[in-house]
Amino acid sequence: MISSPNLIAHADNSLRDAFGRAVTDLGRADSRVLVLDGDVAGGTGTHHFRRDLAEQFVQCGIAEQNMIGVAAGLARSGFVPFVTSFATFLLRGYEQVRLSVAYSGTNVKIVGSHTGLDVGPDGGSAQCLEDIAAFRALAEFVVLSPSTPFEMKLATEAALQIEGPVYIRSGRSPIGKVAYEVESFSIGKALELRSGEDLTLLSCGRTTTEAVQAADMLADRGIQTRVLNMSSIKPIDRGAIIRAAKETGFLVTVEDHNIVGGLGSAVAEVLAESSPCRLVRLGVNDIFGESGSPNALYAKYR
Repeated sequence: MISSPNLIAHADNSLRDAFGRAVTDLGRADSRVLVLDGDVAGGTGTHHFRRDLAEQFVQCGIAEQNMIGVAAGLARSGFVPFVTSFATFLLRGYEQVRLSVAYSGTNVKIVGSHTGLDVGPDGGSAQCLEDIAAFRALAEFVVLSPSTPFEMKLATEAALQIEGPVYIRSGRSPIGKVAYEVESFSIGKALELRSGEDLTLLSCGRTTTEAVQAADMLADRGIQTRVLNMSSIKPIDRGAIIRAAKETGFLVTVEDHNIVGGLGSAVAEVLAESSPCRLVRLGVNDIFGESGSPNALYAKYR
């Protein structure tokens, strides 16, 4: 478990900026840490790393398939490469990820920015709504979707500490102030942000802030809502899901992702196998996004 007394560092930053700062700190402390870039360092937050640790920064250009192969080779040579690009672009190298990283069990960390409707004006071609499903389907892959800048820092540290492939979902827009504190992070563990016995909201990434706000609004109406921060999507905290099902009987998942294959699907699998109960999945309902502000798109896609 990763923890720190400094709660919510860089609270007004985006997830991508928080990742860039975190991986730079790790690179300073550990020369094995490398950042591989697909010519988008300004968009992924890794411009911090490029500026401060140029000798550990590998510019691969717009050649994502090759970048994955380079990362696998570097991992075999004892380095810990963090492969960074827009999530949609990373899917170009999915075959290489499957064979050179997952199947080969190499110690490669992949970080995708520009995910979900949060991408906003760039539109449906850039809004990656499939990345959780894609990486969750790969054997031996850990899939993480931190909800705050400080949790992104902790997740990046946790990814470095384990051996093997990890995918971390980043984000574009500033998170702003959050209504909860993330004091620690453990791969495979959910974090209860609000207690309640009437229903449970389960969320990951930037929509967790909205889930907490919704729970607070429901509390004003006398509805006690449990909120589980599911930043570790694979492995997922089966125990927390089963307890919520038994104790509240009604679960709602919230994610900035296609509901097919994402957090909602992961929770549904646990419920179907272990503790069936009512489940509602909120997310993008098997369609592509479009151009607009993130908040307007969240409203339109419900």
